[in-house]
Amino acid sequence: MASSGDPRPSSRFEQRILRLLLWTGTPALLITLSLLWLEPHTLRLRVTFSLVVIGAWIIGALVVREFAVRPIQTLSNLLAAIREGDFSTRGRAAKTDDALGLAYFEINALADTMRRRRLEGIEADALVRRVTEEIDVAVFAFDGDERLRLVNRAGEAVLGRPASSLLGEAAEALGLADALRGDAPRITDMTFPGASSRWEVRRSVFRQEGRPHTLIVLTDVGRALRAEERAAWQRLVSVLGHEINNSLAPIKSIAGSLRTLVAREVRPPDWEEDLRGGLDVIAGRAESLARFLGAYATLARLPRPRIARVSVEEWVRRVAAIETRIPVRVTPGPAVTIAADGDQLDQLLINLVRNAVDAVRDTNGGVEVGWSIVGGSVEVTVDDEGPGISETSNLFVPFFTTKPGGTGIGLALSRQIAEAHGGQIALGPRPSGSGARACVRLPIGSLGQT
Repeated sequence: MASSGDPRPSSRFEQRILRLLLWTGTPALLITLSLLWLEPHTLRLRVTFSLVVIGAWIIGALVVREFAVRPIQTLSNLLAAIREGDFSTRGRAAKTDDALGLAYFEINALADTMRRRRLEGIEADALVRRVTEEIDVAVFAFDGDERLRLVNRAGEAVLGRPASSLLGEAAEALGLADALRGDAPRITDMTFPGASSRWEVRRSVFRQEGRPHTLIVLTDVGRALRAEERAAWQRLVSVLGHEINNSLAPIKSIAGSLRTLVAREVRPPDWEEDLRGGLDVIAGRAESLARFLGAYATLARLPRPRIARVSVEEWVRRVAAIETRIPVRVTPGPAVTIAADGDQLDQLLINLVRNAVDAVRDTNGGVEVGWSIVGGSVEVTVDDEGPGISETSNLFVPFFTTKPGGTGIGLALSRQIAEAHGGQIALGPRPSGSGARACVRLPIGSLGQT
């Protein structure tokens, strides 16, 4: 295994260790040789013993050097293995009761930690890649040179080519250069070999291997809009068909009965009265159907708001005074003026107050209208002491109604007016006691409190 140190057989560190060992043993060697040569021994004994002592001195220094250097080389090899990503190598002398064993122990623990983190990183990367592949939005990643480095399955379908032929291509050649520039997120029309639609473009920046990359996410909002449009048409046709059939069925039945009556050779004495009654029913149903279609036309032809200054207090009090069936209480709020179409706001609030009064006719309860400022918006609330709302999912569906003779257009029209002014409308239970609350939130704009 390669070491991260100097590859020469005798490194400077090893040479220093050897010199230090030799210098350490030199005083003892000189003393031993001095005593040997000062004593009256034979020359042969002196020479032999001197060679043995010098040899033992050198061999001992080499052995000690080996014992000192070998553990350091082992530690170096272990660290090199970790650096190269091999976390399977372990130091066998890992003990916690001596300094060298403790070093081996810590390196083994470091290798275990690095191995665990690498596995976690691989699993996380695999999860991200799997999720990226499975989501139905197109994902692209470009490097600093605007060349494609990552694309998911949905992106392949959009571009009409497999990833193997797309990676490395320039954004300009793929038709994605505009997605790398401009505002994000945004909605724009783009055409690709595999799809042509309206897209929501989202963009973010990340770094990989220290280099900046740009992540592009394209969502086909055109498909979602088309699906919503189809669902809206289906609901509309269902409601229109139901209402028209409710009117045409009795008209057809009564017309058939009257035709049979007129075709008789001998008519009953009250046949003219039956004829007039049948014609009245036909006229009534036709008039009801005309009102229904007129309400639909009103919803479909709502004009754009004509913005002017509207005092919220004057607006609320004016609408409350229009309702004459029961007195409508007005709870004063802050003086505030908003930018809105006063006529459309009157229609919105009239519908809400009328619904509230209809709800309390059987309970003899009251209706209260008030307003307050919440953040940068004004909230107008209509509270009634009626039975409450049992079903809220269809309240804003056009032509849906729970009231006999109702058109089901009031709440849908009110919400359309609120949204045209940048606001929203919600219905729910009254905060205290029984009944319901309708809440209209409208932006104050630049006019503010007065």
